Amino acid sequence: MQDERVYKFVEFVGTSTDSWEDAARNAVLIASKKYSDLRIGEILEQDITIEAGQVSLFRIRMKMSYRFHL
Repeated sequence: MQDERVYKFVEFVGTSTDSWEDAARNAVLIASKKYSDLRIGEILEQDITIEAGQVSLFRIRMKMSYRFHL
């Protein structure tokens, strides 16, 4: 039974002043410092902060899976 694998999900919020893509990259970068073997990321929500009529912050909430090792 060597091919059996277990994955666990964690949620992170990433932010960027430039784009949602950068916000996702930032979330993965931070998550990878704690969780090794990240596999899949799924964007759950996207939103922006507006200040003085301009977008000031892009924010994403994402779920990521990593391979769980015993």
